[in-house]
Amino acid sequence: MAHLIDDETIEYVSILAKLDLSEAQKEQAKKDMGRMLDYMDKLNELDTTGIEPASHIFQSGNVFREDIVTGGDGSNEALANAPRTKENMYQVPKTIG
Repeated sequence: MAHLIDDETIEYVSILAKLDLSEAQKEQAKKDMGRMLDYMDKLNELDTTGIEPASHIFQSGNVFREDIVTGGDGSNEALANAPRTKENMYQVPKTIG
């Protein structure tokens, strides 16, 4: 079943996509969109009875680790290595005069 895309639809899609299409590009886009819709019709012919809908082809669960609170961020140990500190920050020489 051939889907015919009209000029108004192409104009609307080009505005949404913020594209400035020439007349030749609009004609090509009409053909391309028609072929895409025809392909979707072909997919609709498949018998999917008994097949569960899926958002992804791989069955996977949460792959993230549990969030475990630890003793802190280690900033005190890092500051212990600094030659000078001020208010829990590294103190460095002034570089701009």
